Amino acid sequence: MKTYLELLKVTGVARVLLSQLLARFPHGMLSIAFLIHVEHIHHSYAAAGLVVGGITLGEAIAGPISSRLMARWGMRPLLSVMAVISVAVFCIMAIFPFSVPVMVVLGFIAGSSYPPIQPAVRTIYPKLVPNRLLTPLFSLDASAQEIIWIVGPVLTTFVAVQFGSTEAILVSMAFLAVGGAWFITAPSVGQVRIPMSKRRFGGVLTRSPVIISLTLGLTLVATFSAVEAGIIGLFGKDGPEAGWILAIYALGSLVGGLAWGHREIAPWSLTRRLLVITTGLVAASFASDFWWLSITLFISGLGVAPALTVLFANVSATMKFSETAESYAWIGTGQLIGVGLGATVAGLCIDHLGAQTAIMAATGFAALTAVGAAIAYKWSPDLRGSHGAPLPDTGPVETIS
Repeated sequence: MKTYLELLKVTGVARVLLSQLLARFPHGMLSIAFLIHVEHIHHSYAAAGLVVGGITLGEAIAGPISSRLMARWGMRPLLSVMAVISVAVFCIMAIFPFSVPVMVVLGFIAGSSYPPIQPAVRTIYPKLVPNRLLTPLFSLDASAQEIIWIVGPVLTTFVAVQFGSTEAILVSMAFLAVGGAWFITAPSVGQVRIPMSKRRFGGVLTRSPVIISLTLGLTLVATFSAVEAGIIGLFGKDGPEAGWILAIYALGSLVGGLAWGHREIAPWSLTRRLLVITTGLVAASFASDFWWLSITLFISGLGVAPALTVLFANVSATMKFSETAESYAWIGTGQLIGVGLGATVAGLCIDHLGAQTAIMAATGFAALTAVGAAIAYKWSPDLRGSHGAPLPDTGPVETIS
């Protein structure tokens, strides 16, 4: 905890961390809100999964492109324009009861215009703190983002039950508007300049740390998405139980991240942390009782933030600064595809086989991720004794004074 307190005393860290957290809050709300919203309108979880898939596919495709453009146009102009478009389209989707195909198309547009906050902030981090504090900062980021998954599901289900799913979506857009404005106006966003990468677009995908983080991040996030849909399918959309279970799942991740995520990273670290996630989910597959799922998902959650920390730190330590934004964007693309994949598979399971099978599908995704991490062991960097700082570029780079 002493290291985290030291981090928050560094000028600019607290504002950047909190503002990007608010701006990304819709990620913990939109999937649940649209699952409830579309199912209420069209009476099908499969249709709801398609809409969520359209949103995430749009963000996944646009992420690497928009992150690359940050070096050309600057962070502030790009993030500002994209935030305005995304908020407007999501609000339209919430207010008007379109058909499923129209909602999928609009979801794709809204998702593709969602500002790339995550690649931006993780590109800024190495310029905010000394190298020795960078891995703890990634850990704090991964842990703090679990607040999104603790508060987001509870807030979404509460607003949806008490006021309606339209209002739940509008509340999430309020977070994006306020948090996005606070983040975009932060001094560090204007002071950091990303050099133009010398690689062609997509060239970072030739690097093994990016490929490993992208593919394993995809199946890992598909795990979370399937769990989310499964819990909603089990406990319905008319009560608070689903939100509380998902909040407890995220609380486990927050506890695990703060207690474990700052430790030095070895090649086997990711596999060990993924085994914690998988073990908890295997246990969760045996019963649908509220308390059993709360306990087993809390255990599973203990490995989530630590596992994500490994994915972020591996890229930061092995890529040049000019390549980190695009690298994180591709990883984000993989994770967003994972959200859509998990929601779609879980939706089909719920409609045709029952909600409990969605938890089993999540367990399968987690096990696949752990096996992939074990296979990728020999290509994973050993960061023991390293602080995870990005490799320097040959040209000058503006830093924060």
